[in-house]
Amino acid sequence: DSGSVSIPSIKTNTSLSSPTGCTTWDAAATLSGVVKRCSGHCLAGRAMAGWLRNSHGITVVDTANRSIVEVVCGVLTQPDGRFLLAQRPEGRIWAGFWEFPGGKIEPGESPAEALSRELREELGIEVCSASPWHKRLFDYPHARVRLHFFRIWAWTGEVQSLEGQQFVWTTPGHVDVEPLLPANTPVLRALQIPSTLAITPESSVPLETALAQVSAGLASHQWPWLQVRRGAQVVEEWSAWQALAHRYGTKLTLNAPLAIAEKLTPVAWHASSGVLAGLAHLPDFEWTGASVHNLEELARAGELGFDYAVLGSVKATASHPGHSGMGWDSWQRLAHEASLPLFAIGGLTADDRADARVAGAHGIAMIRGAW
Repeated sequence: DSGSVSIPSIKTNTSLSSPTGCTTWDAAATLSGVVKRCSGHCLAGRAMAGWLRNSHGITVVDTANRSIVEVVCGVLTQPDGRFLLAQRPEGRIWAGFWEFPGGKIEPGESPAEALSRELREELGIEVCSASPWHKRLFDYPHARVRLHFFRIWAWTGEVQSLEGQQFVWTTPGHVDVEPLLPANTPVLRALQIPSTLAITPESSVPLETALAQVSAGLASHQWPWLQVRRGAQVVEEWSAWQALAHRYGTKLTLNAPLAIAEKLTPVAWHASSGVLAGLAHLPDFEWTGASVHNLEELARAGELGFDYAVLGSVKATASHPGHSGMGWDSWQRLAHEASLPLFAIGGLTADDRADARVAGAHGIAMIRGAW
């Protein structure tokens, strides 16, 4: 029982445009627990039609020109970061597979209304605090679905098995139940992304000063990820940033042109909007992020399969004098179309977390606010 908390305003509706990128199901992906990303209308998985029909009673239908089924999914999250997975009960399609609880959005319902209803019916809880996260379009052999994911932070009542389903609380990066519904695999990965992305001081700040500022900030806040954005000089500075990150157990993500990133081989790479525009495919790094400023760039990041995007600027910043920022309303309208987790950026501090969450942000990215 998380107690009763007022529900924040969620500006959403059921009249949604389809994201440009979608995730496709196929036989190898399902059996190995891996999903692929593709552009446009994905037409994979037909080779497994017989297996699905014989083993799981699933009828495969033609993917061409079929309507989209709108579905809502809730990620119940405990204060310690654990989240809930439920197993589909016997008698239902994909019986035995694990998923995030939720269900179809009924005619006339908003996604938020459907979320509250489904979790009341399935788990016996009342949602008190929830925020939109992102959407994913997924082609199963039997249906094409658009999943509206919400993060659920507070609820009343004890989680119950009202439909005969099993459930488990698990930790990001340590999911040990199987099989998982294919559409949920990239979402499980997204849950490993922290809610704060700290970014190094601007390249105009001398290295020793920047290192001292970041060291003090990491000692105080223990930011799990640190984006190094230092311009061309990062090649000479990289070993110093690696040493600092190692000292505090922080993951480094490098914001630099691809040629520099391929030379320095970071675990995580971040593309500027300019670099994003020139990419034909997603480079091979463990984690990838991109900076975006408009719907076109946001769609491109989703098409290529980036793990997350950083969208802004929300407010005025010292680095962009004369620019007032897009504001939370405009930011939220763009976030409503996102097919990947978004960080909000631009003049933000830790005090902006609540507004970012209501707007649909995965988290916030900060430069001056972090140090």
